[in-house]
Amino acid sequence: MREIKFWQAFKEGLSEEMRRDPSVLYFGEDAGGKVGGPFALAKGIQDEFGEKRVYDTPDSEAGYVGLAIGLAATGYRPVVDISFMDFTLVAIDQIVNMAAKLRYMSGGVPKALPLVIHTMAGGGRRAGAQHSQSLEAWFAHIPGLKVIAPSNPHDLKGSLKSAIRDDNPVLVMKHKAILGMKGEIPEGEYTVPLGKAFVKREGTDATVVAVSHMVNVSLQAAAKLQEEGISVEVIDPLTMSPLDRETIVASVRKTGRLVTVHEAWKPCGMGAEIGAVVFEECFDFLQAPLVRVASSFNPFPYSPGMEDFTIPGVSRIVEGVRKILES
Repeated sequence: MREIKFWQAFKEGLSEEMRRDPSVLYFGEDAGGKVGGPFALAKGIQDEFGEKRVYDTPDSEAGYVGLAIGLAATGYRPVVDISFMDFTLVAIDQIVNMAAKLRYMSGGVPKALPLVIHTMAGGGRRAGAQHSQSLEAWFAHIPGLKVIAPSNPHDLKGSLKSAIRDDNPVLVMKHKAILGMKGEIPEGEYTVPLGKAFVKREGTDATVVAVSHMVNVSLQAAAKLQEEGISVEVIDPLTMSPLDRETIVASVRKTGRLVTVHEAWKPCGMGAEIGAVVFEECFDFLQAPLVRVASSFNPFPYSPGMEDFTIPGVSRIVEGVRKILES
């Protein structure tokens, strides 16, 4: 095993897949040359693979996502960088009405539409209301799209490789606050399957299902609660759609309690969907009502103090677990 950073895991996964498969192309604003995009995730990629495989796009998400859809329909495997998740809305018609529905509308022709759209989500970087949103639930609502939100370098690299090899459109949501997070990955080739949740910490008193970076914050909260003798199981769904219902349900049947945690706002978020799944499939095992922990319902502030107040932290997750244990 070796230790690398979150952003390095992305670059490694992309580079390995581009070397393995010449049909993998890369598109992004400032993707060429020494820049490698707003977060430098593709720095040096064009130097290795050339301008015919790595394209420095204009500032037009709708345009280059549309181009990538056409290339995916004709045998290529494009990987598209939309620098901030907020800007996926500029290309939402292409993503939702074209990429997600093309094979359905055309009777299965083309037989595959292998397209990866990766983007940076979440707050914590003082980027303001238009650069800090987590919109995973929007896209998980759409049939025909797969949506993943890795929480650590190991899962990012492995799931990115799986996404590039997948024959369906996949949205890869990365959290900007953990770009420098370090984690261990294997020396050799590996992938992480899409559609499978992972138990990141075993426990018996309550289940916490968290999304993206909130997995890491929930693990910190679980460690703090363990000092009080409270055993918390932490689950990382990794894939928002298709959601691994079985792993979540099995955990709640064991603990009898569910807390959901995500940085997106509470109304209509993934916590509501996960709670509904648990209600449908293991109601008789529940010993307390669901507790949902999410960001306060306001646009993300630029002010550091107000942004910290908005985003869930360890203390709010601890409070949520204590609340459900008192029910």
